[in-house]
Amino acid sequence: MASPLQHLAVIGAGAMGSGIAALFAARGLDVVLIDPIEGALERAAHNIDRQLQVLSAGAVPTTMRRIRYEAGLEAACGAELVIEAVPEKLELKRDIFTRLDSLCPAHTLFATNTSGLSINALADAVTRRDRFVGMHFFTPADVIPLVEVVRNDDTSEDTVVRVMAALRDAGKRPVLVRRDIPGFIANRIQHALAREAISLLEHGVASAEDIDEVVKWSLGIRLALTGPLEQRDMNGIDVHCAIAEYLYPDLENRTTPSDLLRQKVRDGHFGAKSGQGFYTWDAERRDRVLRDKSAALAELAAWLGARPPV
Repeated sequence: MASPLQHLAVIGAGAMGSGIAALFAARGLDVVLIDPIEGALERAAHNIDRQLQVLSAGAVPTTMRRIRYEAGLEAACGAELVIEAVPEKLELKRDIFTRLDSLCPAHTLFATNTSGLSINALADAVTRRDRFVGMHFFTPADVIPLVEVVRNDDTSEDTVVRVMAALRDAGKRPVLVRRDIPGFIANRIQHALAREAISLLEHGVASAEDIDEVVKWSLGIRLALTGPLEQRDMNGIDVHCAIAEYLYPDLENRTTPSDLLRQKVRDGHFGAKSGQGFYTWDAERRDRVLRDKSAALAELAAWLGARPPV
């Protein structure tokens, strides 16, 4: 059994990269956070400090000292695991891994934090396909417990074991996605839910606020304790099948984004980051919601984790 990982590199100092760096540093690893964009590392340091103040105020100085900030990819050479967390652009990610492949020792493990790009296509950029995995974190990366670990066709069992162990040591709940499919598990389910919700709004069935209220206070609160397949068992698979017979034909099943969704994008209504989406967001509200939700999610995750298994 290989020894636990001690040195980590994170490429990309945006929200995801910063959260990943904070997560592993808080668990005792030495982390180098790498980003060549001017001002990115300074913003990351500020955001990491702010997030740690919310989640683990007493450990902030120690955790911050474990994070080193560098601009060049060469700084990743001493890491046992390199996690790439740059924007979702296939060629950008492939270029970074091609460069890392020539810089890092042969034993270094590579992981890409992508929401659904092909792990096989990304692994084609390196010679070490057996030491390459997808590692899909969820926002905020240092709060949401689950991480999807996605194999490419050549990922070795040793790589899977080491990566899963590193995530568990960091307090995460990793799951293994055995096949490289678009969107993996979570985003396929999330987009199916969002497609139906947007359709309900588009057809005037209910307001955005009421649709979200239904999901949060019926499905959402139950899903924290019971997954959809377990819930089908509890409700009765025969009951589910009977409902599916009449409901499935009426569900939204378009294979392209809805007209409402495309119009939002054309109008520049991108959501919280632009000030307008399905809701209206001013800067104060956006920052408050992000801060409060992170703290609440951390409390919920801690409570769920402390419960005895059922």
